[in-house]
This record gives sequence, structure tokens and C-alpha cells, in this order.
Amino acid sequence: MGRPVTRLDHMRMNTRTTTETDTATPTGRLSPASLTLCAVLLIVGVGAGAITFAGRSDVREAVRPGTSAWPVHLVLAVVGLGWLTAAMLRRRRTAGAGLFLLAPLGRAAAQRLRLTLRQAPWRLLVGLPALALLLFTPVRVGEQLIAGLDPNFVSNAWGGPTYLGAMACHYLDSALIAATCVVLLDLLLKRPAAATRPV
Repeated sequence: MGRPVTRLDHMRMNTRTTTETDTATPTGRLSPASLTLCAVLLIVGVGAGAITFAGRSDVREAVRPGTSAWPVHLVLAVVGLGWLTAAMLRRRRTAGAGLFLLAPLGRAAAQRLRLTLRQAPWRLLVGLPALALLLFTPVRVGEQLIAGLDPNFVSNAWGGPTYLGAMACHYLDSALIAATCVVLLDLLLKRPAAATRPV
């Protein structure tokens, strides 16, 4: 006969069941508060872009050679694709499929943020620049979405002088910056005692 089932065993089984359920329904793991904050910041950015667009000049700026930075962004695109592929393979091996790109908006990330704030606020202080930059990303993305409709806004921008080219380069930059911030915060934020990597 095996040993009696203890209360700790029940807790472990409940934790395993919850984890399996969350993995099966990844959308249920998103944090409503984080989603709301992201949406608000995006709307703020769109509003800022609309203000910039409303104040546009009727005088077209001349396109200066060498400002598009396409060679650099082609290299960054390759780096980003390699990074994404490696992250997907690692995620598949360790935690199965899921919306891992939305992990910063997940309940687990919000829980770790609260836990760090309570138990080790100095970690959050160290990661404050990365957190601020991550929060600024949807603002900047929203701003560029509307302000980029002004030809002068994209004429000498990275990826310019076309709107689509400028948006492609700027959004690539934003994605890589956000991913770097997420990695740094992942190293700094505390994890619940029963958590396993990755969240």
C-alpha cells in the first residue's frame, strides 16, 4: 500500500490542474487590468498623434539621402526573427503552446509585479527604466499610427519616405525594445514559490 494522501498532495494536484487548465486556455490567463492599461496608453498615443497630425505643415520637407536606415533594419529584422524563433522553440519545450507573446499582459506577470512590490521593491526600482520604456511603447505606437499620415513625419524617418516603410521600421524597433525590456523585467521580478519557468 502507498502512503496516505496528505493535504500537501492535494495542494500539489490542485496547482497542477490549474496550470494545465491555464495552458489549455491561454486567453484566460490575460490580466484585465493590464489589457485595460495597454488600451488606455494606446488611445493616449493615438490622441497625441492626432494632435501632431492636426498641426502639420503644408510645406513638404525634402527627403535627405541616407535617413531611411533600411540596411540596419534588415539586420534587425533577421535578429528579431531569430529571437522569436528561439523563444517559440523554448516555450514549446518548457510550457507548451500558448500566447507567449502576450505574456507581459498575463495574470502571472501582474502577480509577479505585485509580489515584487510587496517583498522586494528595490528590484522594481532597478527595473523602473525598463518598465517605463515598456509602458511608453503603446503610446509611441499609437502616436506613429496617426502622425505618420503627415508626409513630413515620415519623409526623413527610418523606413521613409513612405508611410508603410516608416511604420514597419518603427514598429520593428518598438517590438525589439519591448522584448528587451520584458527580458530584463523577467530577470528582476520575483516569482511565486510554486512557479516554474517560464511563466
